[in-house]
Amino acid sequence: MSLNRVLRRCLTAAAALAAGAATCLLAPSTASAGATAAVPLPPVHAGWDYQIGGAYTPPAGVRIVSRDHEAAPAPGLYNICYVNAFQAQPGAEGEWDADLLLRDGSGDVVYDGDWGEAVLDLRTADKRQRIAAKVNGWIDGCADKGFQAVEPDNYDTFTRFSSYLTANQAKAYIALLAQHSHERGLAIAQKNTAELASAGKETGLDFAVVEECGAYNECDVFTAEYGDHVVVVEYKSTGLRKACAGWGDRLSIVRRDVDVRPAGTSGYVRQTC
Repeated sequence: MSLNRVLRRCLTAAAALAAGAATCLLAPSTASAGATAAVPLPPVHAGWDYQIGGAYTPPAGVRIVSRDHEAAPAPGLYNICYVNAFQAQPGAEGEWDADLLLRDGSGDVVYDGDWGEAVLDLRTADKRQRIAAKVNGWIDGCADKGFQAVEPDNYDTFTRFSSYLTANQAKAYIALLAQHSHERGLAIAQKNTAELASAGKETGLDFAVVEECGAYNECDVFTAEYGDHVVVVEYKSTGLRKACAGWGDRLSIVRRDVDVRPAGTSGYVRQTC
């Protein structure tokens, strides 16, 4: 089911149940967030699975799934579409205009060394618009395939490269993605970035996808802005225990292996509360 336009109302009750959507949210109408949009939010306190490393048949009881934008959504569930919005995928530097890659004083591309990803240059309004245009093309694909939401990853890049990038640049850029997502009828998630959680609605974000908020005692930072519309991924058993102890009766929580491998492959881990 494709949600195509900002003026389209929320799903009908029957369609909403089929998609697993619990409710709808009116996104704030601000200069940065764009026009008001009615978008379907994920159900709260629901079974969910994080499948960005490869799609597979969701386990029984799952109602929410996140998959890469190149994958197809899972039929009948609430589907979140993953896009790497602030960094280039490993080896994908050539797919970007050279001037949109962040460079150091010597002109060399700046990389996130942990993942081998070139950092995108958000430092001017023109570059933010051009980067957003490319990412919005992926978001269009998410909408056309029938996803209900989009998850732009690496919002927190500025925290790792603070000598180049600022929080305000990240906020200005994600507001462009939020506006376009809403125009296509998609909700948009804040990915991690506790530093900017209190600005979520200001920038047009609708809910949160958070890694290890149990492990780092940050879940309350996100619920303060998004209520129970927070879906949690933990990667360690201790983090899962903490998340479940504090939030297991309110939030959607899953533990996955750090490489989020598909079911049936070596190293696959999936646990819930």
